[in-house]
Amino acid sequence: MLSPFKKPSADAGFPRTRLLLPAVRPELPRLAAYERVCGFATGNEGLPVTYPHVLGFPLAMKLMSARAFPLPLLGLVHTSIEIVRHAELPADGAYDIAVHVDRLSPHRRGTEARVVTEVRAAGAVVWESRSTYLARHRTSYDDGAPAARAEREPLPVVDEWRIAGDVGRRYGAASGDRNPIHLHPLTARLFGFPRAIAHGMWTVARCLAAHGVPERVRVAAEFRAPVLLPGTVLYAADASGRFELRGDQGRTYVSGEAGALTA
Repeated sequence: MLSPFKKPSADAGFPRTRLLLPAVRPELPRLAAYERVCGFATGNEGLPVTYPHVLGFPLAMKLMSARAFPLPLLGLVHTSIEIVRHAELPADGAYDIAVHVDRLSPHRRGTEARVVTEVRAAGAVVWESRSTYLARHRTSYDDGAPAARAEREPLPVVDEWRIAGDVGRRYGAASGDRNPIHLHPLTARLFGFPRAIAHGMWTVARCLAAHGVPERVRVAAEFRAPVLLPGTVLYAADASGRFELRGDQGRTYVSGEAGALTA
């Protein structure tokens, strides 16, 4: 309700609150629905590498919907995520989750907030992430990113995926992320999109399900353009751990890399 009245700015203050949720246990039916919509094998003993994001999402929503949070929650776009998994997380485990916002920063299309999530088991951090969320507005800021991106060669295509129009609703039901930009063309148009768009976390989870990752892993992914629903995308990857989703006209939607932790 407060979203239309907020004026986003990288210079605004933001809440320093650290929210804690102890002894969280994954709900197995919801986990199975998540695995199905993202393409992970069902019934594994360990959680998919992206699933702890779902467990921490209610805390992130609570922070970003607070009156003190300076960016409008409605229409926020997930622009990047970095995940570090230190150990496999058993699906039947109990986890303490902590979430906080650690910065606001300018972006060429508006202002970004970075949200940090930590998952602990027996007092030790077993999984952590840093996500950036963009509030789009007019700005004169230029980070020079397009020029830097042009230097990397496209990855070889591995597969072509046809994405159904209901993926946003199915992922939203499994993950709890029901941002209206993902659910229906009419609600997406209110925020400037011609059709509903896929969740960024669905796209990276779908890539990692196809790519596979080691038990101890670092993942970094950037959501560079919205994937319109329904649609067709090209999944590309190489042996170094890099992966991409591209359109048939060469537009890159998602780019990322997954590599084993060495320390």
